[in-house]
Amino acid sequence: MSGLFLVQLLNGVQLGVLLFLVAAGLTLVFGVMHFINLAHGVQYMLGAYLAASLGIWTGSFWLGLLLALPLSLAAGLLLEFLVFRHLYDRDHLSQVLATFGVILFLDEAVRALWGSAPLPVPQPEGLGSIVLMPGLLYPVYRLVIIGAGLGVGLLLWLLVERTRMGMLVRAGASNAPMVSALGVDIRRLFTIVFGFGAMLAGFGGALAGPVFAVVPRMGDTVLILAFVVIVIGGIGSIRGAFLAALLVGLVDTLGKAMLPDLLRLVLDAAPARQAGAALASMLVYLLMAGILAFRPAGLFGGVRA
Repeated sequence: MSGLFLVQLLNGVQLGVLLFLVAAGLTLVFGVMHFINLAHGVQYMLGAYLAASLGIWTGSFWLGLLLALPLSLAAGLLLEFLVFRHLYDRDHLSQVLATFGVILFLDEAVRALWGSAPLPVPQPEGLGSIVLMPGLLYPVYRLVIIGAGLGVGLLLWLLVERTRMGMLVRAGASNAPMVSALGVDIRRLFTIVFGFGAMLAGFGGALAGPVFAVVPRMGDTVLILAFVVIVIGGIGSIRGAFLAALLVGLVDTLGKAMLPDLLRLVLDAAPARQAGAALASMLVYLLMAGILAFRPAGLFGGVRA
C-alpha cells in the first residue's frame, strides 16, 4: 500500500466520521419528526466557532471543545423553541423556506460577530504525529477525530437500541400519534431529539475546526453531503447513516486525490487535472444515484437503528 493511498484512506475515514456526526442528528430529526431542517449545517458552523472562540479565551483547545458542547445544545434548543416547533405541523415547503431563512440570518450574524476572515483555532495540545511508514508522518489529532466519531456512533447505537428513550424515539418514528395517545409527551421527545442532534452537529464542527477553515457558511457543503449520506443510508437509520458516511467520505476523498492521476494514464496532464477535478466532485452523487437505482429506500431504508 503506497503512503499516499494510506494517508488519503485515513483522511476519508476522518471525513466520514465528521459527516456521520452531522448526518446522525439530521436523520433522527427527519426520521422521528418528519421535519426538514436545512439549518442543521449552521449548527455545525456554530459548534466550530464556539469551540474556536472558547479555545482562544481559555488558552486550551480541549477546554474550548468541552465548553462548546453544552452551548451547542443550548443554541439548538433555543432555535427549536423560537422557530422550529412552530413548523412541525406545516408542510415541507414551509419548513424548507423557514429553515433557509434561518441559514441566511445566522450566516450574517456569524459574519457580523466574527468577521469574514477565517477564525484562528488553537491547535490541540499534547498531540504530535505518528509514523505510518518510514518517512511518512500522520497527525495524531486526525486519529482522535476518527476515534471520537466511532465512539459516538457506538454510544448512539446503544442509546437508540438499548434504552427506554431509544425505544420511545423508535416508536415515535413509526407512529407518533399512537405514542402520544399512550401518555408520552411527544413534543418533549421532539425537543430532546432536536437538541441532541444539534449538539452532535456542533461537536462535529468543533472537531473539524483545527483541520478545516472556520469561516462563515462552512456548514453549507457539509449539509449537502449529510443529506447525501442519509439518502444513501436510509432516512431514520443510524446504522445506515454511519455506513453511508464512511462510504461517502472515502469516495469523496479518494476520488479527489486519485482520479486526476488515474486519468493521466489516458490524457495529458492539464486535461487530466481538469477532468479529474470535475469528475471527483460528481462521484458521491453518482454513488447515490447508483445505490438508489437498486435500493430506492437506501441501504437500510425502513430500519430505525
